Amino acid sequence: MGDYDALLKPIRIGPLQLRNRIFSTGHAPGLANDGMPGERYQRYHEEKAKGGLALTIFGGSSAVAVDSPLSFSQIDCSSDRILPYLEGFSRRIHAHGAALFCQLTHLGRRGAPEGRDGLPLIAPSYNREQLHRSYAKEMEDWDFTRVIKAFADAADRCKRGGLDGIEVIAAAHHLIDSFLSPVTNTRTDRYGGSLENRMRFGMEVMTAIRERVGSDFVVGMRIAGDDFQDGGIDQAEGLRIMAGFANSGLIDCISVYQAHGDTGAGLVGMMPDMSFPTAPFLHLPSALKSETDLPVLHASAIRDIATAARALAEGHVDMVAMTRAHIADPHIVNKIMAGKADQIRQCVGANYCVDHAGQGGIGCIQNAATAKEQSLPHIVPLAAERRRVVVAGGGPGGLEAARVAAARGHEVVLFEASAKLGGQLNLARSIAWRESLLGIIRWLEQQVRQGGVEIRLNERATAEAVQAARPDVVVVATGGRPNPPVATGADLAVSAWDVMSGTTEPGHTVLVYDEIGQQSGATVAEYLALRGSEVELATPDRLVGEAIGHTAYVAHVRNLYKNKVLQTPDVRLTQLYREGNGLVAVLRNEYTGSEEERMVDQVVYETGTRPNDDLYYALRPFSSNRGAVDYDALLSGRTQNLRSQPEGTFQLFRIGDAIMSRNVHSALYDALRLVKDV
Repeated sequence: MGDYDALLKPIRIGPLQLRNRIFSTGHAPGLANDGMPGERYQRYHEEKAKGGLALTIFGGSSAVAVDSPLSFSQIDCSSDRILPYLEGFSRRIHAHGAALFCQLTHLGRRGAPEGRDGLPLIAPSYNREQLHRSYAKEMEDWDFTRVIKAFADAADRCKRGGLDGIEVIAAAHHLIDSFLSPVTNTRTDRYGGSLENRMRFGMEVMTAIRERVGSDFVVGMRIAGDDFQDGGIDQAEGLRIMAGFANSGLIDCISVYQAHGDTGAGLVGMMPDMSFPTAPFLHLPSALKSETDLPVLHASAIRDIATAARALAEGHVDMVAMTRAHIADPHIVNKIMAGKADQIRQCVGANYCVDHAGQGGIGCIQNAATAKEQSLPHIVPLAAERRRVVVAGGGPGGLEAARVAAARGHEVVLFEASAKLGGQLNLARSIAWRESLLGIIRWLEQQVRQGGVEIRLNERATAEAVQAARPDVVVVATGGRPNPPVATGADLAVSAWDVMSGTTEPGHTVLVYDEIGQQSGATVAEYLALRGSEVELATPDRLVGEAIGHTAYVAHVRNLYKNKVLQTPDVRLTQLYREGNGLVAVLRNEYTGSEEERMVDQVVYETGTRPNDDLYYALRPFSSNRGAVDYDALLSGRTQNLRSQPEGTFQLFRIGDAIMSRNVHSALYDALRLVKDV
């Protein structure tokens, strides 16, 4: 533990003693049920408490008032309806020795134009928020009175609910920091103009909270030290604001944030993805340390424990949050304390978690159990009976199936036709800023090797080879192959895989045709442009990369513009034919039906995959279940026991792209959910 001692030192924040220096920040995981933190929400945080962290902050942007929008499926702390949930939540987290805070806010103008229950949005001044396309009412005198009281009431509910503290957020251009920023506050009364006036509303809120909860309850703030916006709060003014609140006597700790939430680019500044270096904003809390004696907390792309330990040891911060790191592996602290730091599943910065929080709840690109703790284990239990499991395919899904089977105590054989494990993810190394995705494969490979899996590289899994391995269970994870577009002459085009794997040399002028709208199309276009090609990226969607999440979208589109990739939406590829030494691509407009042509050297398509299912169908006649899956058993966490032909000698299943074209998370989810019960 020597290298990580700084992480494990206890710390006192106001009246609260914490067991170490690692915490999880307030965020909105999209798991609230009618505005309440139900069992799924609580179990998600409980896993981190089990894993050893000191503090978990739930309810990112929890609403204090009935007119604060629940824009990201937040918690509603505006009434006593929340109290029984808080009481149960507190007991659950405290049982594992961790502390629990709730993050409180009024979102102000950050919501849909229709507001919550039809109530108007409010803001310091009448201006438009770009991300939600909303205007908001300029606050009147009676708004100040009721909102300040609502903050105090919500804080009091958190105290009565057994929590250890609260954090008030003054960042992302919620209501409080909308007053702080001259971009959003153009008032000319006592709440606008000078910095003292712009801080007045926040000070009145914090005064009301402290008067209500007393000194035996932790009150913290999260403040942006620089909002990175023209005309907004710069680092110098941000430092004055943070120091002013820190030294006001009203709060016990301060968490330093950055950027704003008005645009996609602002969001990714708040939650940096893999295109950012590690700990890119550590200078902001470091500057505050010399201005206050209060504990200074920080989070932003601190993905590994070495960086976290260094930030503490060098005195930049007093506590470090590894929020997305705990989404990838909630047992970080326990692994450090057990001397197994090398077993930590490290965050790769994909921001799958952030971009999918609004799509049924948060998830992790590489840890399928995250936010599914009610049905999926983070620590896989041993099976009652040892079996022989054969996995065909060494991509992410196959590796996860092999890992889970080995953790169950089974004897596992893994076939991989190529010379290396990883499947399609190996193409990630083609662009430097996306290379961290290979961390998914490194961890899985480490786990299967340490689990004693017999890995057969350069050996294709044929029906004969699989049966010769005498399996009890076969998992087909053979992935997919490029699926050509439905267009006349489509055989004249090449796939994105062909180009990025180096099988096909890039042309000088290239049309990339993308029907998927995910990151793969933008990635191959950038790859070609970086190698000197003149690239046009065409799609039938309304815009390039339409299916890419808010934060991941920013880096992709920025790089397309930077590399002069022409972006053409609303067109479908209908025909390809040769003319001289070139290719003519016919593009039809999705709305007018008009056609236009492109003369290029090369057409590259990204239209998803077709299953590599030959092995699956070759094995079906010899299996006991003919590949059938009992969905009721799968969803309820029971063992698969279907037997449609008793003479079969093994159970047969397929996962991931061997079923249908999806993504890395889906393949890992398939594998864990199925194999945990084998």
